[in-house]
Order: sequence, then structure tokens, then C-alpha cells
Amino acid sequence: MGILRSIREEIRIIRERDPAIHSSMEVFLYPSFKVMMHYRVAHRLYEKGHYFWARWVSQRAVRKTGIEIHPGAKIGKGLFIDHGNGVIIGETAIIGDNVTLYQGVTLGGTGKEHGKRHPTIGNNVMISAGAKVLGSFTIGDNSKIGAGSVVLREVPPCSTVVGVPGRVVKRGNQALPQETMNQTDLPDPVREDIVNLQRANTELTNRLLELEKEMRQLHRE
Repeated sequence: MGILRSIREEIRIIRERDPAIHSSMEVFLYPSFKVMMHYRVAHRLYEKGHYFWARWVSQRAVRKTGIEIHPGAKIGKGLFIDHGNGVIIGETAIIGDNVTLYQGVTLGGTGKEHGKRHPTIGNNVMISAGAKVLGSFTIGDNSKIGAGSVVLREVPPCSTVVGVPGRVVKRGNQALPQETMNQTDLPDPVREDIVNLQRANTELTNRLLELEKEMRQLHRE
């Protein structure tokens, strides 16, 4: 993709997904735009084996934006990083198309292992503010990761993950359109478990009361 086409594509992505942008000129000030321009250059250098210069370009982007994308990471079309400060994307991370990341997201490893050590993110995935995805596994297409979640294992497609450690809540097999990918309308499996426990406790209490009543009647007889 040529530089002018890349710029037009980044402008389109940011304007579509950020309601705070009022003109195309504002996009040039946006951290997501700056870091992706640097990443495209750094990634090309990395693929050609110019590792020092690739890291030099990427580190300039870190200083300018607060977003660290290793030049070895593989990123598809339509990545949008909202606000972005504190976002870290590791060397062997793979990101699909139309992915949205919010501030403080980490796509990292779990140690000093070699080879593929960072996550693979499917298409149309949203990862909310402060979420950490650590390890070499896949986040399935059309999934959501809730704010502050820590994900340590594979996530099936069309799922929602919340909590520490992250827990998966199935959402069926329907795709999640980009415009509906907000960070608030997420299931709360912990609350659901508490409600189920309260319901079970109520049923058990009622059953005990019934047994006590039956025992009293037997004693009277």
C-alpha cells in the first residue's frame, strides 16, 4: 500500500470510529495516526532485516505517542487505537482486520520464552481500556475483552471476556458490528453466579422449612 493510500485509509478509520474528530486535519494530530504511520515504515525495515533502524523508528513513535508497537508485529487492515497511551503490542503479536484497542491495552508474553509468545487477535475484536492479553493463544473473531480484564487463555469467536483472570461468556455465533462495540454493555458472570447462588440458597431454605413443618406434623401424630 502506497503512502498516500495509507494516509487516506487511516483518516477514514479514525473518522469512522472516533466521534471526537471533526475534520480530517485533526487526524494528523491523533496518536493512532502517528503510530500507524511509523509502524508501517518500521515493519518494512524489520522484514528486510534492518532491525536496528526498525526499532529506531518504532521508538520515535513511542516517544511521540506513548504507544509501543514492536516492528515485528503483524497488523491487518483497520486497526484503531483510541487515545492509546500505554498500549503495548509485542513482537510476535498478530492482529486481524478492524480491531479496536483502547488505552492501556497490552498484547504481551508471559516470560522469556522464544518463538511465538504473543497473542493472535482475530477480526472485528474490541479490547477495552487497561485489558491485558498475555501469552501465545487466539482471541476469536467478533469478541470483546472488558476493561481491566486479564486474559491468559484462548477465547472462542463471538465471546465476551471480563474479570481477573478473564472469564468467557458465550455470545452465540452472530458477528458483532463495529458500531456496537462499546465498553459498557458487557455481561457480568460474577454477578450472575451470585444471583444463582442466592436463588439456590432461597430454594434450599424453603425446602428446609417444609421439612421442619412435615416433622412437626409427624410428632403431633
